[in-house]
Amino acid sequence: MTPETDSDPDPDLASDQDQPESGPERRCIVTGEVGPKERMVRFVLSPERVVVPDVAAVLPGRGLWVTASQDILMRAMAKGQFARAARGKVTVPPDLADLTERLLAARALQTLGLARRAGELLLGFDAVDLALSGRKPLAVLIAASDGAWDGRRKLAGRRGNAVLVEVFTAQEMGLALRRENVIHAAIRPGGLASRFVVEAARLSGFRAQSLTADQGAAVGRVVDAGSTSPRLPPADGGSLA
Repeated sequence: MTPETDSDPDPDLASDQDQPESGPERRCIVTGEVGPKERMVRFVLSPERVVVPDVAAVLPGRGLWVTASQDILMRAMAKGQFARAARGKVTVPPDLADLTERLLAARALQTLGLARRAGELLLGFDAVDLALSGRKPLAVLIAASDGAWDGRRKLAGRRGNAVLVEVFTAQEMGLALRRENVIHAAIRPGGLASRFVVEAARLSGFRAQSLTADQGAAVGRVVDAGSTSPRLPPADGGSLA
């Protein structure tokens, strides 16, 4: 593990750390930017002052919030931002970024499993293709990042306002859903769809793939709607891949 030594605290960040964690926005300890907490990842200190990712934002202790981006998290680790925000020595695990990615992926896949149990998840090319031809719109279109390009392109071109998510491999989704492989899936509008989009958007900051152009905007709409909107907007107007 890598110890971070004390450093001069940023007055603004130090002031934020003294405030109760309430309201919809948080300040990133690296960039200093204030934004929706759904676009960030919370970290806390263990009793031994080890930095621990708290992707569900439920662990006790003062939260240290970082924009959901591997690059920004790596900057926090390299420049002693956790010690600065915590106003004291802390220990940063060298694999913190990898651990954070794994936890974000597990949380999003757990939500996918909940959608299946709730009857809101469609699986397979034919089922998704049929649903796209129906009157009821889909909220999220999911394609395995390693799936055949032709099939992904055909469904993506007809997705309408559905958010396109391509951050998982077929094996990852298959393991989560207890199937051999999952290439194509979709989620009907509802709270689980909104939650999944938020989680997938955070994960996309740690993976090469990203959301589609309307995904960033969709995430924004979901956040603004208090996680009740069926769609999440992408920040850059792209997709979650």
